[in-house]
Amino acid sequence: MNILSPVLGAIDVSDDKVIEFPAGLPGFEQCRRFVLVHDAEQNAGLFMLQSVDDPELVLSITGPEMLRVNYEFTLSDDELEMLELKKPEDAAVAVILSKEEGESPASAGLRGNFMAPLVINTVTRKGVQKIINKRGCELTLRAID
Repeated sequence: MNILSPVLGAIDVSDDKVIEFPAGLPGFEQCRRFVLVHDAEQNAGLFMLQSVDDPELVLSITGPEMLRVNYEFTLSDDELEMLELKKPEDAAVAVILSKEEGESPASAGLRGNFMAPLVINTVTRKGVQKIINKRGCELTLRAID
């Protein structure tokens, strides 16, 4: 199938590359199918999560380890069932990034949403967005001259 993304241009997507989020993403519940787009030459750790259902929706994501962050959370039985997850090593975790504008380049940064990580079963290609109801899991990175 072909997707015309305003950010990424024309993308040819094979069905076996589609990741399904059965519950959608909070705020985008109608978007359940996504594909990962990656340009290893530009940025090895940055991925774009492109919606198949709404070409206008593109999210920047990365693994928390790329931000030198290691944290743990527990998935509920319902989340495990939705993911069809049998082994922990089949799960990939990603955080959604957003650009934070600043008054100067030094005060600008990227904001990683550690309160709602994405968990993707790399075998079944099912995903969920885990909502963590604890405080203090947000990290802002600022550019350093």
